[in-house]
Amino acid sequence: MGNQINLSNQNSPLKQSRGIEKVATEIDGLDDILKGGLPAGRTTLVSGGPGTGKSLLGLEFIYRGALSGNPGIFITFEETKENVRQNAFTLGWDLDTLERSGNFSLIEGQVPPNILLSGDFDLKGLLAVIEGKAREIGADRIVIDAIDILMRFFNDPKEQQDEMLILHKWLTDQQMSAILTVKSANDKLSSEYSYLDFLADCVMYVDQRIRQQVNTKRLRVIKYRGSSYGANEYPFLVSDRGIHFSPISEVEMTYQTDSQRVSSGDRLLDAILGGGYQTGSCILISGLTGTGKTCMANIFARSACEKGQKVLYINYEESQAGMVAGMESLGIDLLPAINESALEVLSMMPESMGIEAHLFYIINALRRFQPQHLVLDAVSACKRIGGESAAFDFLLRIVDTCKKMNITAVLINQAEGGPAGHDFSGIGVSSIIDTIISLQYRDTGEELNRALVVVKSRQTRHSNKYHQYVLSDQGIQIDPGSVEKH
Repeated sequence: MGNQINLSNQNSPLKQSRGIEKVATEIDGLDDILKGGLPAGRTTLVSGGPGTGKSLLGLEFIYRGALSGNPGIFITFEETKENVRQNAFTLGWDLDTLERSGNFSLIEGQVPPNILLSGDFDLKGLLAVIEGKAREIGADRIVIDAIDILMRFFNDPKEQQDEMLILHKWLTDQQMSAILTVKSANDKLSSEYSYLDFLADCVMYVDQRIRQQVNTKRLRVIKYRGSSYGANEYPFLVSDRGIHFSPISEVEMTYQTDSQRVSSGDRLLDAILGGGYQTGSCILISGLTGTGKTCMANIFARSACEKGQKVLYINYEESQAGMVAGMESLGIDLLPAINESALEVLSMMPESMGIEAHLFYIINALRRFQPQHLVLDAVSACKRIGGESAAFDFLLRIVDTCKKMNITAVLINQAEGGPAGHDFSGIGVSSIIDTIISLQYRDTGEELNRALVVVKSRQTRHSNKYHQYVLSDQGIQIDPGSVEKH
């Protein structure tokens, strides 16, 4: 789990936010939403239906903390300790080793049947066990999974609430950073347990929904005493490495501007663009079928790789072999860049998974491969992930990630509509694009020609004219005369 894309290598889990002390969850992306983490020494409630990731969120909080040297306790009331260990092992989490190291304790919250039948159960015995174990390993964080099961041990509703108040006071007195998980329906606690919302300092709801046959899990923070937080709904992915969020949680866009340029791969196109693409910007190449969009993007990719830079190419249209063969027919040889590990191609079917899974694999690849440039082919295929709204959300977060990492992003779009091809994205992301190049057909009455125009390019003195070009076995060849006039 050492290569998990999260904060697990940080040794200092405590964060400060406007006076309230916080403890980092170290769950990928969640601390951005929580503006630093969970309230230290206080109680957090996580509620949701079956299969929404409540237990996993709690377990990962304890696991990541233990890896960082911050001991924790996980109490389960629904599953056996062996089942919890096996479930964790599928994620690469070795709980046995952590227990032997003294940084983790797994407690199975079983209550003897004779005590339940007699009605003599109270929390004193459980708290004594927790306190003893906490002292033994020096734990200051705890997860009580399925607190609703514990509450069933008390027949009287008033007794339930009294015992939960005792538990809450004990956790506070012990300065334990605690997560309580509870089952709920339709994102809301039943009236029987609604008082827990008022008891906890931080409350999070998790749910899952199916839209266009794609399942998406979401988290919403509805309360956080003494702290600001991301108040939107945030989709998340449960991968084979744990929970992963890719939130856009910052109010301000704090991207750094870069005055440096990178060549498009064609000197005439560089001239049209006023010096090439701006490093770290986002470029949209849009056009109808056969106008050479992919060719233009691959000319850029090959040129960048030849200069010792790395390019990650996300292909939603064809396999790597098909892409290489298609470009070879246009005189663009990609094999040297692939063989030298300068160009990495990820070919995926859009329908194969939801947007969170696609984001996880792409962002993970960006962090692992550390490219200077990204090509996404094609924007229009993203609608097949889960509709236009999902495609917009997906692309917005891809662009946001690239800008934060100063990665030049080239997006290819299959335009819709008439021959003019002015539908630049069809998804509504044109406003967040820095440069738009439109590839179009021009019908002269005698022949069908191709022309390109730079619709916009921020912070550049680009041409506003149409420039004719042809596709040949040497790639895109722009008419020099049209550029000289510029």
